[in-house]
Amino acid sequence: MLGSPGRAPPLLLVGLLLGLPVLLPARPPGGGRRPRYEPTWGSLDARPLPAWFDEAKFGVFIHWGVFSVPSFGSEWFWWYWQKEKRQPYVEFMEANYPPGFSYEDFGPLFTAEFFDPNQWADILKASGAKYVVLTSKHHEGFTLWGSKYSWNWNAVDVGPRRDLVAELETSVRNRTDLHFGLYHSLFEWFNPLFLEDAANAFMTRKFPTSKSLPELYEIVTKYQPEIIWSDGNGNAPDTYWNSTGFLAWLYNDSPVRDTVVTNDRWGVGSICTHGGFYTCSDRYNPGHLLPHKWENCMTIDSGSWGYRRNAQLSDYLTIQELVKQLVETVSCGGNLLMNIGPTHDGRIAVVFEERLRQMGAWLEVNGEAIYGTKPWRAQNDTATPGVWYTFSPKEGKVNAIFLDWPVSGTLVLGEPQAKLGETQVKLVGYEELLKWVALGEKGIIVALPQLTPKQLPCQWGWTLQLTDIS
Repeated sequence: MLGSPGRAPPLLLVGLLLGLPVLLPARPPGGGRRPRYEPTWGSLDARPLPAWFDEAKFGVFIHWGVFSVPSFGSEWFWWYWQKEKRQPYVEFMEANYPPGFSYEDFGPLFTAEFFDPNQWADILKASGAKYVVLTSKHHEGFTLWGSKYSWNWNAVDVGPRRDLVAELETSVRNRTDLHFGLYHSLFEWFNPLFLEDAANAFMTRKFPTSKSLPELYEIVTKYQPEIIWSDGNGNAPDTYWNSTGFLAWLYNDSPVRDTVVTNDRWGVGSICTHGGFYTCSDRYNPGHLLPHKWENCMTIDSGSWGYRRNAQLSDYLTIQELVKQLVETVSCGGNLLMNIGPTHDGRIAVVFEERLRQMGAWLEVNGEAIYGTKPWRAQNDTATPGVWYTFSPKEGKVNAIFLDWPVSGTLVLGEPQAKLGETQVKLVGYEELLKWVALGEKGIIVALPQLTPKQLPCQWGWTLQLTDIS
C-alpha cells in the first residue's frame, strides 16, 4: 500500500497510483552504480549531502499563502483566531469582517494580481542568494499549485487561478542560477482526515496516504525542486508520515535524486537528528561550530514569517543585523535562509526588497569570504568581539570579517599566527596591502587605511584576507 510505514513504494506503483510520469533508474554522472538507500534512518542519514548546498551559504525563504490576506499578527492567523481564540485576532475579525466570515472566505481574496515572477526572480538574483525556498503549502492546507489532492483549496481553483509554483520556478530557472526549492507542511491544522487520525493516536493513516504523501510525490515530479523543506509534523511520528519511505524514493528514483537536499523535520524526534541538513529550531544560530551541516532559517520581520500589515519599522532587522546573522552562521558551518513575506496581491514589499538588494550589494564585495568557504580552526576572535572567520580552500586564505570599524584605526586579531616575510593582509575592495605587526602568540595588529565613509568598500562589515598564516 502506498505510504505504508517503513517501506519505500516502488517507483512504478507510485506512478500508477498518482498518475505521475514513471522515471526509470539511471546511472549517476560519470558511470558506475548509484548507491541504493534503504527506507531506514541509518541508511538515509549516510547519504552524502550534495556539495552545492554547503557551497551556496545563502538562500531566501518565501512565506506566501492565504494567511497573506488578513496579513495580521502571524502566518498562524487561522490557528490563533479559531483554535486558541487569541484576543487580538478575535477583535481584529470582529472589527473588520462580518459575522460568520470564515477563514475559507479569505481564499478568493488571495488574488496575486501584482505577482510578476520575473520581477521576483530578478530581486532574488540581486540579493546574492544561491537558492530560494517557496511555501508550496503551509499548515492551512492551501496549495500554491493546482494539486489534484487539494480539492478546490488551491491557487488554480481559488483566488489567483494561477499555478504560482510553476510560474516562479520557470522564472527562477530562466533568469537566475539559483537552486529552486519548495517548503511543504506535512500536516494541516483543520483537515478532517488529519484530525481523525490524530484522534486515533495516529494508528490510522488516512491523511498521509490520501493527501500529504501524494502531494510530495506530485511536487517533486512536477517541479523537480532541489530542496524539499519539510515542516509541521502535527505531533505525529515519522512512521505515520512514512518519511523514510518517501526519502528513499527521493534519493533513489526521483528526478532530483542526485542533487536534492532535505531538512530534518520529518516527524516527532527527527529534528536535529535525521535528514539531510539540520534546522534544530526556527532562528537557530548556535554561535559555535556544529559537526553536522545546518541551516539558520530566520525572518527579516522579527515577529512573523508571513507579511504583516501591522508590523512596525522597528520589527524589521536592519542590514547590519542581517549581515551579522549571515557572517556568524557561515563561520560556524551553517547556511542562512532569510525569509520574506509577500503581500496577498503578489508584491515583495519595498522594505524586503531593500534588505535583499542591500545584502546583494554586500555580497558583491565580500562574497569570496562567504560562498564556497569552510569553517576555520577558530570561528570568532578571542581578542576583539565581532570578528568572525571563514576559510577559502581554493585560495588558501583566511577571511577575518569584522562588523565594527575600530575608531583607533587598528584591529587586533588574537587568533591568526603570522609569519614574518610571508603573511599578507588585504582589505577586500581596497587595492593596497595593509601593514601589520606580529604579537607573537597573541596574534597580530592590523593598521586599517584611513578612509572616508564614501571610500569604504562597503558600509556594514568588512573582510580582511590573510595569506600564509597559521
